[in-house]
Amino acid sequence: MDSHLATRGNDSNRHLGNLATDCRDLKTTIRAGLAGGLTGAVLIWIYEALVWVGAQHLMPLAGIPRNATGLVFGKGVQDALGIWAYFLGTAIHFFFALGWGVLFALIWPYFRRRGYEATFVALFYAIFAWIVMHVLISIASSNHPNYFDPNVIVGGFMSHFVFTVPLALVVKRMLDRQKR
Repeated sequence: MDSHLATRGNDSNRHLGNLATDCRDLKTTIRAGLAGGLTGAVLIWIYEALVWVGAQHLMPLAGIPRNATGLVFGKGVQDALGIWAYFLGTAIHFFFALGWGVLFALIWPYFRRRGYEATFVALFYAIFAWIVMHVLISIASSNHPNYFDPNVIVGGFMSHFVFTVPLALVVKRMLDRQKR
């Protein structure tokens, strides 16, 4: 009798995989997502410093870290917190950036198996992330720019492209190393 026939009926848990390997793979995936999210978080702030502060003069450089506090909790809370708004805004920024990074790392293998390039997926992921974040910001606070203004939309998408493309490349590279 063939060996594959002898175990075929008894191996109903084949699809579950090896628990130790799955845990190690999940840890690697989360680590890749965190690294990608951190990379994107830093680069989006560099973009904001160059474009929003330097070129467009939309805010002072010191306004970048506290911006998330005002978007989430409103300008009144941002002002009332004083220097703590910088710390809270930084924590909010990196918390969400790391979360988006882990989410991308979790979904990336699906697209990789289907032959998509990471940067291509990142472009759509940026649009998705911008829409989700700004719908949530609209729900949480009335202190936000006009999300129907084409300049706000294009500027927001551009900043999120700067976030997701490097995120995707870091995740792709780290998970490709895991595959080998």
